[in-house]
This record gives sequence, structure tokens and C-alpha cells, in this order.
Amino acid sequence: MKKVQELRFEKDYSEVNGLKMYYEIYHAEKSGGAVVPLVLIHGGGSTIQSNFEKVIPLFAKSRKVIAVELQAHGRTNDRGRPSSFEQDADDVATLLKNLEIEKADFLGFSNGGTTTLQIAIRHPQIVHKMVLGSALAKRNGVPKWFWEFMQQATLAQMPIQLQEAYTKVAHDIKGLQTMHDRDAKRMVDFKDIPDDAIKAINNPTLIIVGDKDIITLDHAIELHRQIAESSLAVIPGGHGAYLGEITTIAPTFK
Repeated sequence: MKKVQELRFEKDYSEVNGLKMYYEIYHAEKSGGAVVPLVLIHGGGSTIQSNFEKVIPLFAKSRKVIAVELQAHGRTNDRGRPSSFEQDADDVATLLKNLEIEKADFLGFSNGGTTTLQIAIRHPQIVHKMVLGSALAKRNGVPKWFWEFMQQATLAQMPIQLQEAYTKVAHDIKGLQTMHDRDAKRMVDFKDIPDDAIKAINNPTLIIVGDKDIITLDHAIELHRQIAESSLAVIPGGHGAYLGEITTIAPTFK
């Protein structure tokens, strides 16, 4: 029987622009030390585990994996100011500086994909390659009903799997409302990323979208056209199904 490689796991907090940012580091005993690390950036209303628990063991077989929790999410506190994709990008860049990591690959899912775009725009020197999973760059990248929904979104409408994932790890479960409200307002206030900023990205990029994703295929194709060094993968399934994101996992019955 083939022996399963054991993963090494570390967790800690780092002082980042007024936050105590939580992060986890995974790697196999024999993973290559010279390979640039892979940074995982979760989506809205999520934690490391609710987005990436299924894929971290696969990535960490050959890579050092750094997974973060952004402002007001999971185990990271709220700084008392509205969230923005630009600030999240700056926070991730500061964390990597604190960890003495000069360059990394990035995989961002959903809101994390938009944050990854902002990292490539604002901190291109730290980006080697990136994966944009269901990332939004323009308001027309989702159906009109999405914006109408966000205008009146309530915590009660948040998927129960995400609520449970938050309360499982958070120090204060009262922060669930704060996380929801920060994410909802960020989306209501979302503004298009300028074409020039997207076209200036020259990092090798993989754009992923589900064929039943909330992100439209036209939007993913347009991102592919604008980022010169990009490839596009359309995968069967909904928003995040290709990662095993927690809300996409079907229950099993005996």
C-alpha cells in the first residue's frame, strides 16, 4: 500500500495594517522548498476551510500553501472600517512581507479572485502566476438580479453552511453580522476595474468559471481577452463547485 504523505501544518496571526490577520501554512514533508508558495484567497462570507478544505491537501503535496482570512472573516478581526478589494490586496501584500516572501502564486476565488486582480494591479512585483476563480471585474459580469439582491441582502439569506463555518472558528460569533454587512456593502458599492488596469497585467493567469456560475461566461471571456498571458477554463458546475466549496457539496444519504 502506498504511504500517504503527511502534511505539515502551521497557524498564526500577523499584525497587518491594523488587523491581526489569521493565516495557515501547509506543506508536505517532501514538498519542494525552492518552488514559489501558493497563496489562497477566499471569497465573500467565507473561511479558509469553507472554500479550500478539499483542495489544500492536493496543492500541498508539491507546494507550500499559505491560506489567509481577510478582514472580518473567520479568525481575523474587523478594523472598524468598510472592506474594499484594494485594502484586502494591500493586507495580503503586507502579510507576505511580514513572512519574508518576495513572490508567490495566487489562487483567488469569487471575491478573492477580485482581490487577486487588485494584488496584480497594485503589487505586481509579488505576483508570479495567478488563478482567478469566478472573479468579478465589471458590474456587467453578473446578472442584473444579483445587484438587486445585494441591495436588500440580510444575514438570514446567507447560506447556512457559510454561517456555520464562521461560527465554528470565530472568536466572537457576533462578528457574523459584521462580516455579512461588510461584504454586502462592498458589493453594493462595487465599481468596475478600469480596462487599462486589467490590460496592464502581464502575469501568467488561468481564468476559471463554471458553466453554471453566477459569473457570466461572456465576462470570463472578456477577462481572458484583456489579460494577454491568460488561459480560460470553463468547468461543469456552479459557483465554486470546481474547488469543492462548501455550499456546492451535495449531502450523501444512506
